[in-house]
Amino acid sequence: MTTIFAALIPVFLIIVLGWLIKQRGLFDDGFWETAERLTFYILFPSLLIVKIGGAEISGADAAPLFGVLFTLSAGVALFVMALRPRLSMEGPAFTAMLQGMIRCNTYVGLAAGFALYGEAGLTLTAVAVLAVIPLVNAIAVFAHLRWTGDEQTDRSGRAIVKATSRNPIVVACLIGALLNLSGAGLPALVGESLDILGRAALPLGLLAVGAGLNLKALRISGGPVAAAVAIKLAIMPFLAVIVCGLFGVSGIALSVAVLFAALPVSASSYVMSRQMGGDGEMMSAIIALSTLAALFTMPLAIWSLTP
Repeated sequence: MTTIFAALIPVFLIIVLGWLIKQRGLFDDGFWETAERLTFYILFPSLLIVKIGGAEISGADAAPLFGVLFTLSAGVALFVMALRPRLSMEGPAFTAMLQGMIRCNTYVGLAAGFALYGEAGLTLTAVAVLAVIPLVNAIAVFAHLRWTGDEQTDRSGRAIVKATSRNPIVVACLIGALLNLSGAGLPALVGESLDILGRAALPLGLLAVGAGLNLKALRISGGPVAAAVAIKLAIMPFLAVIVCGLFGVSGIALSVAVLFAALPVSASSYVMSRQMGGDGEMMSAIIALSTLAALFTMPLAIWSLTP
């Protein structure tokens, strides 16, 4: 437990540093907006292309891990959406709760995977990103189109694909997978350049996560917010262990599956919620609460549920 906590503390200290820098006003809001865009559109996609493009996706660990996290995310999302008629919630609030249950902060995930398990952990966490991010983005877009908007909203499959394909993280995952499965790989100079860019993704991304924390939103925390965070941080890791058992996943792959399932909620969930008619205030509260709670729940989940 102490070893796990010690490995994760630097990750969360960088998040806290980002929050402190923002509170002290050392940089204006324009800096953080630029940093977020740079990380989201350039640095993080570069990291994913390199790591997914070079990963052993068909290997003994990667392929089953992909199946575990894809099945887990899809299963939970379908179950929650099936319960929608029984929930006395407005559509925008429901989409915020759904995103809070299935969307992971991949910056924290990749940083924690590397801190705990080295390069092997970073590569497997990149495979986890490939399994989950395109799927949950498509689900989140579908949910917003289905339960928010008006009669004029285009809810076709084409609209879902169009909205999902605009996400640079999804595009990077698909490019990396294509390069990997085709065996083409990246030209040496391009690969080295992307690798250099990718190394900047995690520290800048974690600082941006901290700067984006809206602690004032915690004042609206209520039942749906607490339920979404409890499912994301406590129940999802437990379900990950069960699904790993079904897929025969063990060792470091199981640990990465639990780690990924225990991650706090992605800050980009707020952007989607705000842009597509969701409950932005509730989404902000879920992100803030999950990020703060994950400092304690992530080490506990990894310590108690993994070998």
